Parts: sequence; C-alpha cells; structure tokens
Amino acid sequence: MPRPISATISISSLSHNLHTVIQQLQPDSGHASQPRPKVWAVIKANAYGHDIASAVSAFHEAEGLAMLDLDEALRCRELGWRKPILLLEGCFEPGDIQLAQAHDLTLAIHCKEQLDMLAASTATSPGLDAYVKLNTGMNRLGFSLQDFPQAYREAMMLREQGVLRHVGKMTHFARADDDPEETRQQLETFNTVTAGLPGSISVCNSAATLTSGLWVKAAGDEQWVRPGICLYGSSPFADVTAGQLGLRPAMTLAAQLISVRSVDTGGAIGYGHTFRCVEPVRVGVVACGYADGYPRHAGTGTPITVAGVRTRLLGRISMDMLVADLTPVPHAAVGSPVVLWGEGGPSVDEVAAAAGTIGYELLCAVAPRVPKHIV
Repeated sequence: MPRPISATISISSLSHNLHTVIQQLQPDSGHASQPRPKVWAVIKANAYGHDIASAVSAFHEAEGLAMLDLDEALRCRELGWRKPILLLEGCFEPGDIQLAQAHDLTLAIHCKEQLDMLAASTATSPGLDAYVKLNTGMNRLGFSLQDFPQAYREAMMLREQGVLRHVGKMTHFARADDDPEETRQQLETFNTVTAGLPGSISVCNSAATLTSGLWVKAAGDEQWVRPGICLYGSSPFADVTAGQLGLRPAMTLAAQLISVRSVDTGGAIGYGHTFRCVEPVRVGVVACGYADGYPRHAGTGTPITVAGVRTRLLGRISMDMLVADLTPVPHAAVGSPVVLWGEGGPSVDEVAAAAGTIGYELLCAVAPRVPKHIV
C-alpha cells in the first residue's frame, strides 16, 4: 500500500476564502459611490502548492489571476480561464512576448530592458495590457521615483504604436502586515508619483487588501487588489489568526502513526538526542518528515493532532519521520490519524511560528512525493 501521508486540497475552502475577501472589499457607507476593487487572485508557485487546476476551479469569482510562470499562465488558458491573467514579473525574453499576445496575457513592466524588449517586438494591435511598476520602497522590482515618469511615457508611446493596449500602474508594499505607517507612506508616494497618469492601478497584497479602508486611499481610474496567501487559509498577520479573518484552511497535511513505543526516564528521542525524557513517555512515530516538506527546524513543542487530540512534537525531524508525544492520547495506536496542519489540526501558521518561518513557505514546500487529493 502507499505510504500513509497525503495533502488534501479543498475547492470549497478556496472559494470561501476568495468570497470572504470580496465581501470585505465592499465599500462602506462613506464610500458607497466607489465600486469595490477588482481582484487578481494570486496563484503563483502552483497556487501556493495547492495545484493550478484547483485554483482555476475555485477562483471563478475573481476578475483575474496573477502568477509568475508563463507555463502556468498557458495552463490556465488550457483549463478554460478566459478572463485576464497577469504575469507579475513580466516577460523574460523576446519569445515570451509573442506567447503573451497569443494568449492575451497582461504584463508587469518593471525595468528598462523590458520596455526595450517590447519596443523591438513584432507585437501589433490590439496589443498587450500592461502595468508599469513603481518602486515605492520595497527595493525589489520597479522603476525608481525618478525614472518612473519616463518609463510610463515610453509605455504610452508603445500604446500609440499598437504594442500595448491598456497601460496601468502598480507597486508592492513591504510592510503591510506589520507597519501601517510605512504602508501609508508607500501609498502616498505612489499616489504622488502617478498623479494625473491615466490607467488602472494595483497596489494591495493580502495584508493591504484586508486592512480596512486602505484600498480606498489609492488613487486611480480602476483599482485591482492582489490577494495571495489569505486565499489559501493562512493569515498575512502575525497577531491575527486566519480564523479571526473568517478564512478556512484549504490544505490539510495528514498522515498516520506507523509505530508506537514507550521510552523510559532518561531515554532520548531522534537524531542528536535533542529531547530527553524526564519521566516515562509513550511516543508515536508519524509517516512525515522534511523530505515531505515538513520543516526540519520545527522542534519539540510544535503542535500536532493525533486521533483528534492536540499534542506536540518531540525531538528532531527526520527525513521521513517525526515523533509525537502520546501522553494526552492514551488510545492512540498504529494507524491512528495524524493532522500536521489544516482541517482538524493546528493551523499552518501555528506550525510555521513554532518553526520560525511563515505559512507561505510550508504550503509551497510540500514535496511532490506527497499525494494530493482534491475534494
């Protein structure tokens, strides 16, 4: 029989999370005349490890999809997605432009080389939709404050030549999850530099999208937000849980106990003997390790659920196994179900916090050898 581990992906939870985000974007009474922003549902990295086909099926309520990989964009078209698709890093080589036009993809333009590539292309009317990206402080991608006006002018010239069609503006927030003031400053910079320039805008990631009223303060003809991690049931905030945001876990990583044993006082567990028993302990070995994508740096105390009871990990994570404390679960036996994270277990954010990382990494890192079940 196959090894007892799997990742279950819930289409209904993905759809629920997107709907929850859309509901939070509805204008309040003070901005009733302002339409809600349109949504780019971000599905990069194979939909944060949840499978592109699942995302296309679940996110039908979104106005568009956003990703990095051209092959994933073409896969979305093959699966029947006819609405806009945004390539968040744009094109990497001239041949990408022809494919982008053939499949009606929207491009981010974040550097002079991409503008030059488009200028030298054979793209013709009706052209490609594009967003020119402004670096407002993330210092990763985007034109500087000084170079952005000229870059936008060049993009508008490409529009006149039929290479581009709609031209918009975008940026990315660096600290929307933990520093509202820094985010407001980035937004003010964006509004100042892009003032008077036509076209739609896209500025809000998950944290900014879920920050009440922030998108209202972004100035543009038409607004698009770009929620990512929240669509998969993980919170972008350290001090607010996904449940408090009304989100549901979309991935459940589950396994089984494959061995149960008692360890005497003074006995140690796992590589390096990082955990030593101060009293007799009954432990269970779980069919999951770092080769499955579970974080090796998760240590003793990381939450886990065995047979419906919350308990903790003991010792160091091995390549294919980890050890659970069965003290609170006296009825546990070989074959008992284990939830590493997700429905019926700890949240992925709890596990990530215990391991000193973020939920994004864990969801994206589930290994190909773990079977995925779509429900």
